[in-house]
Amino acid sequence: MPIDPEYLHAVQQGPFTAYLYGRASRDPKKKGRSVTAQLKEGRELCARLGWPVVDEFKDVGVSASRHAKVARDDFEAMLQGIRAGKCRIVVAFEASRYYRDLEAYTRLRSACHDAGVLLYYKGQVYDLSKSADRKATAMDAVQAESEAEDIRDRNLRTARQTAEAGKPWGPVPDGYQRVYDPNTGDLVKQIISPKRGPIIASVWDDAAAGKSLRGTCARLAAEKQLTQRGKPFREHHLRTILRNPAYMGRRVFQGKDYTRGAWPPMVSAEVFEQVQTLLDMEGRAWATDLTPVHLLSGIGLCGEHPELQATNSEPVLRGYVNRTYPSLKCSERAHVTISEPRMNAYVEEGLLTYLSREENRDVFRKANDDGGAVSAARARLMALERQLEEAHEASTTFGPDGTPALSIAGLSAVERRLTPLIEAAKAAARPRVVPAVLMDLLESDDPEVLWERYDLQQQRAVVRLCVTVRLHAASRKGARTLEPGRITMSWYGQPGFMGGRPRGRVLPELPE
Repeated sequence: MPIDPEYLHAVQQGPFTAYLYGRASRDPKKKGRSVTAQLKEGRELCARLGWPVVDEFKDVGVSASRHAKVARDDFEAMLQGIRAGKCRIVVAFEASRYYRDLEAYTRLRSACHDAGVLLYYKGQVYDLSKSADRKATAMDAVQAESEAEDIRDRNLRTARQTAEAGKPWGPVPDGYQRVYDPNTGDLVKQIISPKRGPIIASVWDDAAAGKSLRGTCARLAAEKQLTQRGKPFREHHLRTILRNPAYMGRRVFQGKDYTRGAWPPMVSAEVFEQVQTLLDMEGRAWATDLTPVHLLSGIGLCGEHPELQATNSEPVLRGYVNRTYPSLKCSERAHVTISEPRMNAYVEEGLLTYLSREENRDVFRKANDDGGAVSAARARLMALERQLEEAHEASTTFGPDGTPALSIAGLSAVERRLTPLIEAAKAAARPRVVPAVLMDLLESDDPEVLWERYDLQQQRAVVRLCVTVRLHAASRKGARTLEPGRITMSWYGQPGFMGGRPRGRVLPELPE
């Protein structure tokens, strides 16, 4: 049977050197007993009973259940110390601090049993060499695990209900802020932050304009702007922002775009999709380019590998200096090489001529003009989502006799019917867009002037979006003239066009 700590010295041989352990799955600043308070109580207990504290262990913001995603480093270190015989007793506030998982309990029990270490929690000392104490602690472990499962079930249910209502959940996206009821502390709404909203909006503006993430980080650093956590902006910060559907007013649940969010969007769906198109480009990707110095390096392809064209794995051209002359060559073998200024001039002239022709401009305009199909799909999506919301509300509304307005079976039938319709509407509501960095050129009265204003990163994005350039070998070694067919250009929609070598997403198909 467990022992009252006041009488431990009467039945066990001292000294009782102690380990203290504290754990909390929540941040100490939030509700719940903080790790600091647990350890403070343990110190006071040990001081009163004359147990010397030899070490303290704490796992802050870490779950002890079997669903935990973060390892309990201090718990593992404590087990090692117990097995090494560095303490005589382990002290914690309650059993659930040690474990909410039977596997963790058996590991702690085995370590204490083998090393002759006692276990203290909730006012009692347990000697795990005794059958009765092992049985008592095992029952407490089962209870702790059951409580953890109940908590998880409640959290999952609350998370799903919150997602269905389109309410925000989890960390606040940078650029937004949440308003809480001053009396109850309940969430009232999520709004665009007057202070941080313009900063994040400028990130979206830069991305839609085809500017690199590194360039945007440099601008924000020059403006002395920091993230909401007070750190300098880095490329991964911006990529997280630009990939988050929450900024177009969509609620994400379990990693998927789930429903319309109950907060104002910061960007339109069109802008969001434009940015995704640019982010998905491969090669020396737009999203991760260092400060570019070559227009076609990593974009142009070596045309001497026709067998690889169908597999989307043709070698790219890379910039290098050939006897002080900037040049481009095949990245796989140096069997194809050309003067970089000469090739750049040829590609730029061809591209600007292509963009100045009205029939080519119409191809991209039609890709953006869906005839109202996307707007209609969005309206249908909103109507379907509202129907599902009403069904969920009806299932939690009860009449005077206690009968729900919609039974669980009825709700399940509605969900089975509406879910595939909602998914189809989501797919149809995704706009077919051409990024603004290209559309601005297409709508310009003088594309050449605007092209010269673009920085090199924007120019590289336009090349990827419009044309696939291939360099072929010259007819003889050392040829200085640009022979016909030496450079081939496959335009958007034509055979051989690689579409910027997209990763998972492609530009809209040509309209019929």
